[in-house]
Amino acid sequence: MLRHIIGGSDPQEIILILLLTIPTVLIALSFHEFAHGYVAYKLGDPTAKNLGRLTLNPIKHFHPIGMLSMLLLGIGWANPVPINTRYFKNPKKGMALSAAAGPIANLLLAFIGLILYGVIVKFFSGFMSYEVFWAIYLFFSNFCYMNIYLAVFNMLPVPPFDGSRVLFAFLPDKYYFSIMKYENIIMMVVLIGLVTGVITLPFGFIADKILSGMDWIVGLIL
Repeated sequence: MLRHIIGGSDPQEIILILLLTIPTVLIALSFHEFAHGYVAYKLGDPTAKNLGRLTLNPIKHFHPIGMLSMLLLGIGWANPVPINTRYFKNPKKGMALSAAAGPIANLLLAFIGLILYGVIVKFFSGFMSYEVFWAIYLFFSNFCYMNIYLAVFNMLPVPPFDGSRVLFAFLPDKYYFSIMKYENIIMMVVLIGLVTGVITLPFGFIADKILSGMDWIVGLIL
């Protein structure tokens, strides 16, 4: 998350990171919501397409509070893409696949970001000034970490996160909907955990491990 990345940075560097974070947030959230809608569409649900949400245009997915939270805390949200499970042949399976598509899209973005950064370092770093190279490093560090953190966080197996929709495929309906009744309360508890840092520590640890694994794979490729 952002405060993890900018910890100990000087004011100019913090401003630079904030500026570089804006496109990161727009890309991460747009791909996340597009992936939900695209997989649902492929499984037979045209809702997102009919509402003009089957797009990477960030304006279509923009949520002001969610974006502000993403900038400040590294975790935020866009306007959720609506999914109508009645169009799915298997509603539970369709919802699980559609929900998992968002986090998977963010992990894929992070991996692509690492590859691009590795290519730049390997082939072009000698042609750049220190300032340009440092800006590129900050952008890709932020880009990869935030996408991974967003993916990990969204796989929380509690409502309203994507992980709860995946869990829906394995739980009996009565248990799932009994949990869903407390969605708003759970969301408030999670937000308090974010602000206080209680939740960010374990998820930051998991994100670091995923990033290290991706970095190792990219190292083998390049």
